[in-house]
Amino acid sequence: MSAADEILDVVDERDVVVGQARRGDVYARGLRHRCTFIQVRDARGHLFVHRRTSTKLVFPSMYDMFVGGVVGAGESYDHGALREAEEELGVSGLPRPTFLFKFLYEDGAGKSWWSAVYEVLCELPVDPQVEEVAWHGFLPEAEVGRRLAEWEWVPDGLAAYSRLRALRERG
Repeated sequence: MSAADEILDVVDERDVVVGQARRGDVYARGLRHRCTFIQVRDARGHLFVHRRTSTKLVFPSMYDMFVGGVVGAGESYDHGALREAEEELGVSGLPRPTFLFKFLYEDGAGKSWWSAVYEVLCELPVDPQVEEVAWHGFLPEAEVGRRLAEWEWVPDGLAAYSRLRALRERG
């Protein structure tokens, strides 16, 4: 089964399931769905950053400071977060990511998705999926900050990162 054939829950503005559709149809028709964003840190506190492959359905070849992806039909955010983190990092036995907050991302072109943000510590050697990740590294937060203006970042990841930084600054 291709990624475009995966079945997703379609949700309303309150994140209530109102139907299901193929992932390709969800994207093509701009149907609201669910996604996870997991910020991964190593033992030194460095952030996992990667550049998406050019074959990704959404935001190809852009940089991201989160791993994650769509939540499958009938799947919980928590289960989706762990599944996506292990898949993208190429690890098994990752601790369960800690839920931080959820927000409705709107792209400005009429498309939106519910976005659950998590964090996890990864002390395992990573081996990211070559189909998903073209480049990766664990970068100090200060370097990520410097790269924000230099690299082309996924817009929903930037929105999640901005909200997460604001949350942490408020204490």
